[in-house]
Amino acid sequence: MVPKKVFFTKGAGIHKERLASFELALRTAGLAHCNLVLVSSIYPPGCKIISKEDGLRLLRPGEIVFAVYDRENTNEPNRLIAASVGLAIPADPTMHGYLSEHHAYGETDEKAGEYAEDLAASMLATTLGIEFNSELDWDEREQIFKMSGKIVRTTNITQSAIGNKEGLWTTVFAAAVFINDDNAPEGK
Repeated sequence: MVPKKVFFTKGAGIHKERLASFELALRTAGLAHCNLVLVSSIYPPGCKIISKEDGLRLLRPGEIVFAVYDRENTNEPNRLIAASVGLAIPADPTMHGYLSEHHAYGETDEKAGEYAEDLAASMLATTLGIEFNSELDWDEREQIFKMSGKIVRTTNITQSAIGNKEGLWTTVFAAAVFINDDNAPEGK
């Protein structure tokens, strides 16, 4: 089973119970009706990115869904939290790419997203034999990776939130959700 499609989604939830705040984040992301299975970081060769809307239409309630995701939560008032998934796709469509997960306290969407994207691109670069200095900042490494001609695309999806001021649990969630060929609504 090698997924042919993937979509990206994110969400945030707030509730007095930690688990319920996660459930609300999943609802915002559109995935609360599925059973998520966390998988490692390989982006399948030739996998096509589809819109969240198209991807959600292919999922059935109760379905076991494979995803690369991350989450973070806090009940500390005003604490900034973030969850992110980064993606790096090789230029050669017959090769696999990488997805990465990252969660953090005190990072904005931009900072957490760049970190996750950099992590995915760095993992792919080492696989492809691209030499780079890991001490360079992301903007400089990104240019090296793209100039090599071996990495065609990097991106991320990130959700951040500030902890509820009343101390309720706040959860953030970001995911790359895989769709298999057998994903079709019942009766179609």
